[in-house]
Amino acid sequence: MSDVKPRLVACPHCKKLIEYSLNNKYRPFCSERCQLIDLGDWANENYKIPDNSPPNQEDELN
Repeated sequence: MSDVKPRLVACPHCKKLIEYSLNNKYRPFCSERCQLIDLGDWANENYKIPDNSPPNQEDELN
């Protein structure tokens, strides 16, 4: 018998503690709802990845 404790993580959206397991198809989220809310935030550009590189000539034309 294994004494390995399940790894608990906080859902990135609602912060509920859940077991990080292959059995959770929504991991690292606790539910489909939290997963879709996060996807919507990315689609609405509420999250952005910073880009510190200097603009190139092509970027300046747009």
